[in-house]
Amino acid sequence: MVFEKVKNILAEQFDVEEDSITMETNIQDDLGADSLDVMELMMTLGDEFDTKVDESEIENITTVGALVNYIEANT
Repeated sequence: MVFEKVKNILAEQFDVEEDSITMETNIQDDLGADSLDVMELMMTLGDEFDTKVDESEIENITTVGALVNYIEANT
């Protein structure tokens, strides 16, 4: 469920096919996200899942899988 929502948000924000996003997808390398994109993504996800992503954790979240795990552990 979390993965599906994250995939939908990523596909919309980065204009990629939802089917191309896997748990191993690297947010910066594969989706082309820069630091501003990542901050915007974290705000969007925070709103969607009613959680706040700790800024110190952002640099550790490099893949979609890490992002999904973080959300699941913090909601």
